Formats: sequence, structure tokens, C-alpha cells
Amino acid sequence: MAKGSNVITINRKAYRDYHIQETLEAGIVLKGSEIKSIRAGNVNLSDAYAKPQHDELWLYNSHIASYDAASYNTHEPTRPRKLLLHREEIVNLVSKVIQKGLTVVPLKLYIKHGVAKVELGVARGKKVYDKRETIARRHADREMERAMKHRRR
Repeated sequence: MAKGSNVITINRKAYRDYHIQETLEAGIVLKGSEIKSIRAGNVNLSDAYAKPQHDELWLYNSHIASYDAASYNTHEPTRPRKLLLHREEIVNLVSKVIQKGLTVVPLKLYIKHGVAKVELGVARGKKVYDKRETIARRHADREMERAMKHRRR
């Protein structure tokens, strides 16, 4: 992510449920009321995923809340949204998705130079024991840090 970017939301669920193998940045096609809602921070990516369709990449299940000040023709909160990538990037992603167990999940949504961007991750799902191991490692690191702080005093 570049210097002038403003992170709106992070998909913590993706980091918990998947091993992220690769990341890339994509633009997103939005309506006017959607970008206003995003700037207000009314967005949720927790159940979202990207899926190729007809040589394009689409973002599904991302929830961008309706903008209160919009007129009567506001957007549908969970509508599919087209992602903007170069043709080679889409072909590369599709080839990886076809492999067993790989999926494309949004990791972050941010504003970069006035334009909404999505950071996508090519990921493999974690098994239950992997999740437990991650939690145990985080807990052990936390305990070690506490012990070190206590020892310094």
C-alpha cells in the first residue's frame, strides 16, 4: 500500500481463516452513494470473496451500507461489484483459483489518491487445528511479552 492511502476497513476474519499466499491491489467500480458510504466507514468485508466470471473479477457479499443522505435511488448494500485489474492479472488469478483449495478474498479496503481500492489476497483455507495453533502461538507471545515487561520493572 502506498503512502497517501487511508485504510477504511480490514478483513480480520480473512487473516484468521486463511493462509494468505499473495496480495494484489484492485480498483472497484462503485456508485456515487457507495463511495460516500465508504468514506463514512460504513463497510464490512468479513464474508466477502472475489470470483471470476466472463473474463472479469467480481466482489460478492461485501456490505456497503446505504448512504443516509442519498436520494431515493440508492444502491443495494450487498450487490456484486466489478473489480478492476489488468487482463494478465485476471488470467493469473483465475489459473490459481482453479487449483484445489485456493480462493480470492478481500483483505483491506482503502482510499488511495481519492480512489477506492481493495487489497485482494490469494489464500488457502486454514484447518481447525491451524487456527488453534495460531491462537496458542499468539497467547504464548502475549504471555512472554507480559513476563518481559514485568521483569524490566
